Amino acid sequence: MKPVISSIEIENRVIVAKYQRLMVGAKVVLVEKASDRQLPETITRVASRVPVGALRIRLPDAIKPGTYFLKAFNGHGEDAAQSVDFEIG
Repeated sequence: MKPVISSIEIENRVIVAKYQRLMVGAKVVLVEKASDRQLPETITRVASRVPVGALRIRLPDAIKPGTYFLKAFNGHGEDAAQSVDFEIG
């Protein structure tokens, strides 16, 4: 079964993303949809050995309003999952 980023919540400039089937060591990064640019200051890694959980990403002040999505990469750097688009206001 393919890994999934199943839900996104944003509160007080913190993104909480629930995931399923992402393995320990997977990397998740915020991507600006308009430019398809990955924002390296938002990279986080899955630390749990359990393949179901949630990640928290604190948004730096430099992140501007717009449409974004989260992209996950497995331990080999290959695409693993992508969230739905969401707005940061």
